[in-house]
Amino acid sequence: MILSKSSYKIIILLSFLFCGFQSFSQNSKQKELETRRQELRREIQKINELRSENKTKAKSKLSLIEDFNHKISVLDNLIKVTNRQANLLTREINTNQSKITSLRDELKQLKAEYAAMIVKSYKSKNQQSRIMFLLSSNNFKQAYKRVQYMQQYADHQKEQGETIKAKTQELQTINTNLLKQKADKNKLIAENKVTQKSLESERSQQQALMKEIQRNISRYADQIQQKEKEARRIDAEINKIIRAAIAKSNKKAGKSSSSKTFALTPEGMALAKSFEANRGKLIWPVSKGVVQMRYGKQPHPVIKSLTINSNGVRIATEKGAKARAVFNGEVIGVVANKNVNPFVIIQHGNYITYYKNLSKIYVKAGDKVTSKQEIGEVFTNPSTGETILSFVISKDTNTQNPASWIYKM
Repeated sequence: MILSKSSYKIIILLSFLFCGFQSFSQNSKQKELETRRQELRREIQKINELRSENKTKAKSKLSLIEDFNHKISVLDNLIKVTNRQANLLTREINTNQSKITSLRDELKQLKAEYAAMIVKSYKSKNQQSRIMFLLSSNNFKQAYKRVQYMQQYADHQKEQGETIKAKTQELQTINTNLLKQKADKNKLIAENKVTQKSLESERSQQQALMKEIQRNISRYADQIQQKEKEARRIDAEINKIIRAAIAKSNKKAGKSSSSKTFALTPEGMALAKSFEANRGKLIWPVSKGVVQMRYGKQPHPVIKSLTINSNGVRIATEKGAKARAVFNGEVIGVVANKNVNPFVIIQHGNYITYYKNLSKIYVKAGDKVTSKQEIGEVFTNPSTGETILSFVISKDTNTQNPASWIYKM
């Protein structure tokens, strides 16, 4: 089947648009992967800084295992992301190499055609041959057609020269991009080798420590279960405060005090709506930190047969770090007694945020707080040097995954 000139142009245009879309999609994916890679590198840097800060402290074996597990997880993710970047670059390099081969063949053909035109033009360029060509016409119409032909031929020759120039520039640009892509890929491969060595070192230390723990597994299991029991006790105390706040709001609104949801005022509804609108954009409850334990049911990092039901996140931060409100709200509870480190509960309409394991409190029940306002100092364990904030978000009494609400958590 012979395609018409217009059909051929449409096919060329569609091919160009497809290649352009594919290139845009690849560039977008590459930027996304690079952003994620840099986030992971910053997280590793934070982990290393916190380790360096606490290196003189005698951490428990359980805490050390948690540290190793967390860093191993981040390093593993970094390797995966970097590999994906390198693989994407490989595909781009292969695409560009194919383009270069195609362009070189096209340029070769164009230059051959252009050379033939130059020779033909040279042979017929003298004025006399052109006049004779016109005078030999049978009639005026034919002479006019011949004038048009000579003009079209000259235009085509000029167009061919411009095409060769454009294709040559395109080839040079692709070659430059290709060299950069190869350099970027080599850099990623080199960085991944360093990360892989670090990962192997962390795993080796983790495995050696796990062997020590396995010798006294029952003792460590008892410690873990005791910690879980204490965590459940604190959660029960928090739930008691929240249920009391819900009952108070319903009583004030003339509704049943047995309701499990807040009866909100118009101001409370507006605050809750604003809180919801900031889903995924809320600030971190500390200015600097890394998540050591995430939300939800999960096997214990040391004893896999034990299950942890984490209703929030544990964030490792630096000594002296200040806990801060993640959004505007009202303090509905401050608990500080000898059995547990102090914690603060803040209401945001029908949303609640809790900040546990503090050493100092800067607010009291009934205080209005604003986003980023410091509400207390995070407790630093004097024995281990660890500074850990436990942070929870709930809607009424139902806990939420903080990673869905906090920016890039």
